[in-house]
Amino acid sequence: MTTAVVILNWNGRACLEAYLPSVTTSLQGCDGVSVVVADNGSEDDSAAYVKENFPQVQWIQLRRNYGFAEGYNRALKSLDSDCFLLLNSDVKVENGWFEPLQEWMELHPDCGICGPKLHMTGEKSKFFEYSGAAGGYLDCYGYPFCRGRVMGRVEEDEGQYDIPAEVFWVSGAALMVRREVFVGARGFCNDFFAHMEEIDLCWRVRADGWKVHIVPRSVVYHEGGATLPASSPFKSRLNFRNNLLMLDRNLPFTLALHCFYNFLAVGVDEDTCQDLFAQCGNLYREIESADRKSLLEGAAVISMKLTRIRLNFRQFLDFLSALVYLFSFRPKHFKAVMQAHREYRRMRRPVGKRELIAELKNVVERRPEIARVLLRESPCPGCLGERSFGIAGIWNKWTVWRSLTEKGAIFAHLRDTSL
Repeated sequence: MTTAVVILNWNGRACLEAYLPSVTTSLQGCDGVSVVVADNGSEDDSAAYVKENFPQVQWIQLRRNYGFAEGYNRALKSLDSDCFLLLNSDVKVENGWFEPLQEWMELHPDCGICGPKLHMTGEKSKFFEYSGAAGGYLDCYGYPFCRGRVMGRVEEDEGQYDIPAEVFWVSGAALMVRREVFVGARGFCNDFFAHMEEIDLCWRVRADGWKVHIVPRSVVYHEGGATLPASSPFKSRLNFRNNLLMLDRNLPFTLALHCFYNFLAVGVDEDTCQDLFAQCGNLYREIESADRKSLLEGAAVISMKLTRIRLNFRQFLDFLSALVYLFSFRPKHFKAVMQAHREYRRMRRPVGKRELIAELKNVVERRPEIARVLLRESPCPGCLGERSFGIAGIWNKWTVWRSLTEKGAIFAHLRDTSL
C-alpha cells in the first residue's frame, strides 16, 4: 500500500519551518510513503524554503488560494497513491505516528477513512485538541462534538479513548482516506472553501457504505488556528454557513433510511428475530410492490419534513448565537452569522422527493450494507416497536444544552462508542 502525506500550504513558511522537519524525519524508513506540499498560491517564500531544505518533498503549485476543499481536490488529482494522508501545516508529529494508521487501513478493508488522536501543542500537549480530539459525532441539530471535546471544553487524555472506535467523522487536520473512496465520493465539496468539509466528506463516505475509524495508537499535535484564528469573523461565517449546507445535503437521505427501517421494524417477530437488519430486508421483499412504493414514499416525505423542521430550528439557534455576539460587543461576528445564512439560502440545493426515493430504493434493494453503517439498533425500546433503529453517530440530544447543564460530566456519555 502506497501513501502520499499531503500538506496544503498557504503563506505558511513559519509553520513549514516549525513542523515539516518532524514529518519528514518520522517517515524515514517507511516504505511506499511520499511527502507532498500543495501550495495554494502563496505569496511568501514557502516554495523557496521547501525546495532548498527538503528536496525529497514533492511540490505542487496551484494558481491561487482555492481554500482547503478545492485546494486538496486539485492537488490530489495529480497523485496516484493508494491512500492520501491529509495533514495540516501546523501539525507536529513524533516517530511512530504513521505506522498505526497504515496498518489499520491494511487490516480493515471496510474502513474508508481513519484518523489519529489530536492533542494540543506546547504545555497543554496532554489535552485533546479542539478540532478533532479522539473522533467526532453530531448532535440532533448538527452541532459537531468529539470524544474529548464538547463545545469549548476539552479533556485531558488519560487513556479513556484508547480503544479503536467507529466514529462519525475525523478531523481534516490529520485524515487518512483511500484514494478509491475519495474519488468515489467526488472529494470535498468545493462550495465549502474551508471548515466542515471533512465532516461532510465523512458523512457521504459513510452513506456509501464505508466506515470511519479513530486509531488511538497514533497521536499528533495540532497548533490550530494557524491560518484562520478562532477570533476571525470569516471563520465564523464559514462554520455557520457550511454546517447548514452539510445538513441540507446529507440529512434527508439519512432520516429517510432511518424512517424506512423503523417502519419495517414494527412488523418484526420479536421472538424469532436474531438480526433486525436482515429481518427488515426479508419483510420488504415479502410485501406487495404497491406497499413497497408507499413505504419508500412515506419515508421520503417524512424525512423531508423533519429535515426542514431541524434546519429551521437550527437557524433559530444560530440567530440566538448572533445575538450573543451582538450583545457581547462583537458586531463583526453578528454580521458574519447573518451573511452565512444569506449565503446558505443562495447556495442550498434541496433534495427532491423523486431523487430521495430512488436513492433509498437503491440502498434497500441493492446495498443494504449501507444501512448497517448509517443506522444502529437502538438499545432502548423505540416509539414504533419494541426494537427500533437509531442513527449511528448522531446523538438524539442537544449537546449545547447538555454541556451547559452537565459541564464536565457530559464526557461520561461519550465513552459509549455506540453513539
